Amino acid sequence: MQADYVIVGAGSAGCAMAYRLGEAGASVIVVEFGGSDVGPFIQMPAALSYPMNMSTYDWGMGTEPEPHLGGRSLVTPRGKVIGGSSSINGMVYVRGHARDFDHWAEAGADGWSYADVLPYFRRMEHWHGGTSEYRGTDGPLHITRGPRDNPLFDAFIAAGEQAGYPVTPDYNGAAQEGFGPMEATIYEGRRWSAANAYLRPALKMGNVQLVRGLARKVVIEDGRATGVEVERGGKIEVIHAGREVILAASSLNSPKLLMLSGIGPAAHLAEHGIEVVADRPGVGANLQDHLEVYMQFASKQPITLYKHWNLLGKALIGAQWLFTRKGLGASNQFEACGFIRSRAGVEYPDIQYHFLPIAVRYDGKVSAEGHGFQVHTGPMRSPSRGTVRLRSADPADKPVIRFNYMSNPQDWEDFRACIRLTREVFAQEAMQPFVKHEIQPGAAVESDAEIDDFIREHAESAYHPCGTARMGRRDDPMAVVDPECRVIGVEGLRLADSSIFPRIPNGNLNGPSIMVGEKAADHILGCDPLTRLNLQPKTSQDWREKQR
Repeated sequence: MQADYVIVGAGSAGCAMAYRLGEAGASVIVVEFGGSDVGPFIQMPAALSYPMNMSTYDWGMGTEPEPHLGGRSLVTPRGKVIGGSSSINGMVYVRGHARDFDHWAEAGADGWSYADVLPYFRRMEHWHGGTSEYRGTDGPLHITRGPRDNPLFDAFIAAGEQAGYPVTPDYNGAAQEGFGPMEATIYEGRRWSAANAYLRPALKMGNVQLVRGLARKVVIEDGRATGVEVERGGKIEVIHAGREVILAASSLNSPKLLMLSGIGPAAHLAEHGIEVVADRPGVGANLQDHLEVYMQFASKQPITLYKHWNLLGKALIGAQWLFTRKGLGASNQFEACGFIRSRAGVEYPDIQYHFLPIAVRYDGKVSAEGHGFQVHTGPMRSPSRGTVRLRSADPADKPVIRFNYMSNPQDWEDFRACIRLTREVFAQEAMQPFVKHEIQPGAAVESDAEIDDFIREHAESAYHPCGTARMGRRDDPMAVVDPECRVIGVEGLRLADSSIFPRIPNGNLNGPSIMVGEKAADHILGCDPLTRLNLQPKTSQDWREKQR
């Protein structure tokens, strides 16, 4: 088997690259271990808590015991299905703040500033929110907003405004800071994953092919990647790449594949008897994530989704969705959000809110108190860094994941601020008809020590791992890929997914991961990059003096 390009991973970035490379006339083979995304568990937006808890669709990875979280091991879902994590995520669409990308460029990712990446966000988007010079309206990725029929959504936004924060009409446009409607990769009542947006149209071209199998390693001959060793149907074979091999297997599996291929920290590879092709200490380093807590409140009024949280209610929602693609089943229920700054002197938001009109965990366990609602919140730019390492030289073994959450004193300070600022929002007049009392953490949890204990016991991953093969200048010893996504030290090999982020962006990672695939495709094809767009983001004028 042979193609011009062999892409490992049919996830957010991989699907986008397959589409753009195929569109340019190249032959492409996409290697994906996971299977089909057909069926209501993935395609029905309201069913989002199911696929990330199903071994059919999830790699089933978890962290080593986290020392600063009481030794807890946290689950780390990654999509094992076409569409990758875009097929099992919460469908929330956030680009990140403009300053995030300016930081990437400052950190050595030349050509990845906001002005550079904005044209790629526009190219990929089919935004259904009107017209804006910041937004795209004819790309493959449909982006919509929920109906916000439940009064709790608008009450949350109003409470944010009453607390002194701005209301933003489009947090993906000029101004991220503030409260407003949340956007989702949902279209005509279905999850609009990277598989639906990019891969299915790509496969219809005739020059893009999908191969199911487990990628074991990159085949490297005389310093050049020539193919991918794949196990499928019990046999091991090599799929040859005429031009390049491209890894897009996630920020957990891409560094693992690099290390299995001899690219990584030399001493660690030697421990596992792997011959060193390129000593790159940055492979598997710089691991970042968003940690969050669910702040839950009991509801005075029986208007939350709890009334549907029974077999009959779920069956009715499912039936309505199956026949009409409408109703509660057509929404991810994240329809309102907020982005705020934790303190004066922070230039742009470092706290995010996802509001949900039910008190429920990601694994589907509902609050014992019945009617309630919650907000998912946490700091966006933790200084803590972790690692991904090999468990063994066996490609079937899961990697060793250590996020090292809450290892920096700043994390604790930021999280405490987060909880106190959130309480202030829910104490506003707009929420008074609805807030009965605080379920979690609970009003009794007030002191720094009590809040710290709550965080230690209840903080969970927002499932945004990234940064494990970061982009930088070729002379940077910790960089793994250069600004054209070429793996440093090996010819004919690129890596393009959330692994390459120098620093985690503000918000959910699906949007920036797809953007990376879009931009990487132009680098791979040797095209001139899209013309820079010098639109400035709106930031608070007095951020140095005021928190809001």
